[in-house]
This record gives sequence, C-alpha cells and structure tokens, in this order.
Amino acid sequence: MSRHSDEVRLHHMLDHAREAIALAQGLSRAELGHQRIACLALVRLLEVVGEAAARCSTEFQSRHPEITWPEIIGLRNRLIHGYDKVNLDMLWEIVSHDLPPLVKSLETIVDRQDGKA
Repeated sequence: MSRHSDEVRLHHMLDHAREAIALAQGLSRAELGHQRIACLALVRLLEVVGEAAARCSTEFQSRHPEITWPEIIGLRNRLIHGYDKVNLDMLWEIVSHDLPPLVKSLETIVDRQDGKA
C-alpha cells in the first residue's frame, strides 16, 4: 500500500476524526472556549481530516457519495485561511454532531476494503 493511496488517506481521515471526538468528549462547549490547547488541537485534527479528504482521488470520492467531500474539504480551507476567525460554536457543532456519523461511514468503507463487511 503506497503511503499516498486513497486507503491511507481514508485511514488518516478516520484516525483524526476519532481523535477529535475523543478530545471533545472530555470537554463542554464552555470549557473549549477557555482551553486554548484543546481548541488548537481540535482545529488541527479537523484540518488533517479535510486535507486527507482533499487528497483522495476524484474517482474514490465518486465511489463514496455518502461522504460529504466538499463540506469536509471546505471546512479545512476555512480553518486554514480563516485561522483568525474560527467560530467555536461551529467547531463544537461539527465535532459533537457531524463527526460521529462521518466516523461510522468511514469505518464502513474501511471494513469493506478490509473484507470485513
């Protein structure tokens, strides 16, 4: 498996999304605003999810329309280019509500690729 393959990128997305969820589980939304290191970590984890998504081939993305590729990639772009205007409420919403279904979808794809499903 090439380190630049869609499969590797898919695993990067899954691992970083899981880590973001785990980090947020130890926090409340109010605490996030007061814990700069946690906030920076969540932003970085989401940036990696989006960057890995952007690096997946268009063919791979087309085969998996259940993943919201444009939104994930757009979030990465927003976080990178709008680093000085990160909306913590939106970040919290994404981590607490959008990432868990994404993780489930990514796990399903990984399981199919690994022959587990």
